[in-house]
This record gives sequence, structure tokens and C-alpha cells, in this order.
Amino acid sequence: MAEKYYKVIAENRKAFHDFHILDTFKAGIVLKGQEVKSLRLGHVNLKDSFGRVESGEIWLYNMHISPYERGMEKIDPDRRRKLLFDRQELRKIVGRVSERGLTLVPLKIYFSGDWAKVDLAVAKSKKIFEKKAKLIKKAVEIDIAKALKRKR
Repeated sequence: MAEKYYKVIAENRKAFHDFHILDTFKAGIVLKGQEVKSLRLGHVNLKDSFGRVESGEIWLYNMHISPYERGMEKIDPDRRRKLLFDRQELRKIVGRVSERGLTLVPLKIYFSGDWAKVDLAVAKSKKIFEKKAKLIKKAVEIDIAKALKRKR
């Protein structure tokens, strides 16, 4: 059996700043041939992308995959893409997202073997004061570390 390798293509670091991550799930992505080639080149952007449940399926919106430059077929780079889950995971996610204030946010996209996968998080949006408090706390920790370094 061949070993699986993981090659991270893109990460959504801003998601950790904007959301409280409650739970994460791994999902396959339905892509067209040229999109896979663009992904392998790293031409993808997860900024402002989100998942939505529609008629018992989960779709990923606003994930921008730049068109493959040598491709002949024209594909909309911002089209919605279907995510593939086990039935049990799908039921669990649909139940969680139906709660008020929860959303689906992609955290990273990567290749597992030859398959494109996405880590999708069930998340709750942070309030503005929570974001500011976190930034202030981080700045204070940096100042303390600098002061301790100077003291030595």
C-alpha cells in the first residue's frame, strides 16, 4: 500500500482571527480537470469563501481557482463546488449549521495522495471587541517577552 502524502496548497489564516472554530471536517472536492492543474500550481484563494447547505448537500462558494493558462475550456473561477462527505458526517454538519449563528468556513485546501481535499470548520463569528482584545493581549505578550530578553 502506497503512503499518502499531504501537500498543503492554501490556508485561510484569517478564519482563525474572524471565527471561533468549533469543529473541523475533511471533505473531498468535485473539480474539473483544469481546476486540478491550477490547484497543483497553487493558484487558489480561500479568502471570503464559505460553505452552505442546499438540499442535503454542502457547496463551497467564493473559492477562487484561477483558470489554467493552457486550458481550452472556459470555467468560471468563482463557481460553487460540491463537497463530498460520508453520510454520517453530512448529517452531523447539517445539524450543527442549522443552529443559529454557526457557519461553514474552509481552513485549508490540500492534496491527500492524488485527491484534492478541504478542511471545513463549523465556526461562530467573533465579535469586534473579541478580536481587539486578542490583538491587545498578543501585543502585551510581545512587550513582556522583549522586556525579559533585555533583562537577561
